[in-house]
Amino acid sequence: MRPLHPALVTLVAMLAFAGNSLLCRVALRDTAIDPASFTSLRIVSGALVLWWIVRLRAGARPAAAMAGNWASACALFVYAAAFSFAYVSLATGTGALLLFGAVQATMIGVGLWRGERLGAAQTAGLVLACAGLVGLLLPGLSSPPLAGAMLMLASGVAWGIYSLRGKGAGDPTQVTAGNFMRATVPAIVLSLATLPLARLDLAGSAYAIASGALTSGIGYAIWYAALRHLRATTASTVQLSVPVIAALGGSLLLAEPLTARLLWASAAVLGGIALVILRKPAR
Repeated sequence: MRPLHPALVTLVAMLAFAGNSLLCRVALRDTAIDPASFTSLRIVSGALVLWWIVRLRAGARPAAAMAGNWASACALFVYAAAFSFAYVSLATGTGALLLFGAVQATMIGVGLWRGERLGAAQTAGLVLACAGLVGLLLPGLSSPPLAGAMLMLASGVAWGIYSLRGKGAGDPTQVTAGNFMRATVPAIVLSLATLPLARLDLAGSAYAIASGALTSGIGYAIWYAALRHLRATTASTVQLSVPVIAALGGSLLLAEPLTARLLWASAAVLGGIALVILRKPAR
C-alpha cells in the first residue's frame, strides 16, 4: 500500500491538535465532567493508545515503559491539567492562541538564553507577537477571563518545556508513550485530591477518552511520522495553523463568536512568531 503524502499526514496532525481544544472545550462547557476527571481520562487513554502503538512497532519488547523520564512526565501533566482547567472559561480559539503563543515564546526565550541572537526582522516579530498577546489580555468586553488565560499560558509554558526536553531524547513516540504512562500517576493523584468535586457523565467521559486516544495518542504518533519529512522551520511554521483551525472549529461547531479582538490578536501573534521562526537565528 502506498504511504500517505507527507502534506496529508501533516494536515491530519494539525487537525488532531486543534481537535484537542475543541473536545476539551465542548466537554467542559456542555457536559457535567470536571476538569480533573477530564485530565485523568485523557492522560490514561493517551498512555494506553501510545503503549499499544509502540508494542505494535516493537513487537513484544516493553520499550514504552522504559522511555521518557519523570521530569518530562511532570511537565506533560502540568500542560494537560492547566489546559483542562483553562477551558472551563476560555473560548476554543482564544485558548489555542494563548497556548500556542506561550509554547513558542518559551522555546524562543530558551533559545535566546542559550545564546541565539535575533536579527532586526526577528526582533520586530517578537515584539509584534508579545503586543498581540498583551492586547488580547487587556481588560475589555471581549477580553478572556484572566484566571483561564493565566492557566492556559502556564499550560503553554509547560508544553514548551516538555518539547525542549524531548529534543534528542530518542524515539519520540516511545519517549512520549513513557512520559504519558508516568503522567498517569500525578493525574490520578489530582483526581483523588479533588474527589469531592468529581463529576462524570457518559458524554464528558467519551470526549475525554477521544481527546486522549485519538487527538493526543494517535495524533502525536501521526505528527512524529510527518516530522520525518519536514524541515525544522517548516514544522514550526505549519503549527501556526492550529489556533486558526481551532478558532474556525469553535465558530462552526460550537457557535463561538470570532471577535475583532481575537482576529487582530491572532494576526499579530501568529505573524510575529512566523517572522521569528522563518529567519535562521544567529549565535
